[in-house]
Amino acid sequence: MLRRIDLRTGQAFEVPRALPQGQAAAVSHIIEEVRAGGADAVLAAGERFDGVRPPSLRVPADVIARAEETLDPLVRRALLTAIDRTTRVHSDQLPANGVTELGPGAVVRQTWRPVRRVGLYVPGGRAVYPSSVVMNVVPARVAGVGSMAIVSPPQVDHDGWPHPTILAACSLLGIDEVYAAGGAQAIAMLALGVEGCPPVNIITGPGNIYVTEAKRLLRGHVGIDSEAGPTEIAIVADDTADPAYVAADLISQAEHDVVAASVLITDSEALADAVDAQLVLQVAAAKHSDRIREALTGQQSAVVLTRGLTESLAVADDYAAEHLEIHTRNAATDAATISNAGAIFVGPYSPVSLGDYLAGSNHVLPTAGCACHSSGLNVTTFLRSVQVVEYDRAALDVLTDEVEALALAEDLPSHAHAVTIRRDSGDHG
Repeated sequence: MLRRIDLRTGQAFEVPRALPQGQAAAVSHIIEEVRAGGADAVLAAGERFDGVRPPSLRVPADVIARAEETLDPLVRRALLTAIDRTTRVHSDQLPANGVTELGPGAVVRQTWRPVRRVGLYVPGGRAVYPSSVVMNVVPARVAGVGSMAIVSPPQVDHDGWPHPTILAACSLLGIDEVYAAGGAQAIAMLALGVEGCPPVNIITGPGNIYVTEAKRLLRGHVGIDSEAGPTEIAIVADDTADPAYVAADLISQAEHDVVAASVLITDSEALADAVDAQLVLQVAAAKHSDRIREALTGQQSAVVLTRGLTESLAVADDYAAEHLEIHTRNAATDAATISNAGAIFVGPYSPVSLGDYLAGSNHVLPTAGCACHSSGLNVTTFLRSVQVVEYDRAALDVLTDEVEALALAEDLPSHAHAVTIRRDSGDHG
């Protein structure tokens, strides 16, 4: 089912050509519509793309409360478990403030301060993602963010509001600012602000190609976590791997989207054959088999056959997958050699699905090779590092001559004067 790329003949391998990652979408016109038309433009875009216009952009408090009241008890328990475990993991991510004393009266403090307001995107197209509410809200809350706005697409089947399970997750987390908006128009609304929704400082959350492209275009105007979507999984496996587990995990990510990427990297042709056989069986039995089959047979998905484990790990590092699973004899040791991945799942009992929900890690992760320079969503996403410099007169005097020398060397004499005036002013400086 998966096409094969055979590196055992020594052929040159370049990830962008062999395994295309990420797609662009034309969304600049949507952003400009929202810039010009505000809330009405967001509602109109939702009607155009989602097939429904909600009664209002903001979801009323009673609709959110009712969603929690009708939430399935087992789903409630699972969400509370996810909130607890994700909070515990993310609380350990808080960086400590630091103080460096460089001499008497010379102190630099390293402080971490939360951004004021954030926009959190929760997808709602082919599937329902209450777990993404948890993954977005928890690190922002741990960071100390005071104002959070959640956006999720309006649903035809739910009177134009986001899915009730998403609203219930918001209620469990105490979030009451929720908007029935999705796609590029929701990202533009959060970044630019519209009537009733002030602009945010940072936008986080996973999404489809339209959401990702809108985040890319608005980066700089607003901060973003990373380019998170469409999803991808890479699995490095040797002949000890269980082909049924490998196939199930490849399918689990293909289930998200027809453009999702599922990549197996192995030095065992026998394993590749066994995984292919398992894919045929498991895809046929899957609820979303047509979507999965299209994703698995797309150019973004493949089996890469290598000349050995070292080459397999090198290919995985070059690919920089959003999700990377390691199914090898010494999985923990092999995982430690990887630099580029959004998250690494070690061994046969750490599937990506666990990370999607209850591992305690975050499932909002960089895609399209961005894991080589971007991190997954975490507490520091919502924090800014602020240095606080405090010198007294004596401490400044010690450095005045050297500051003056460097300023003059850069031909910036006014920089020098700003320091020497304090030295030369006596007790009145």
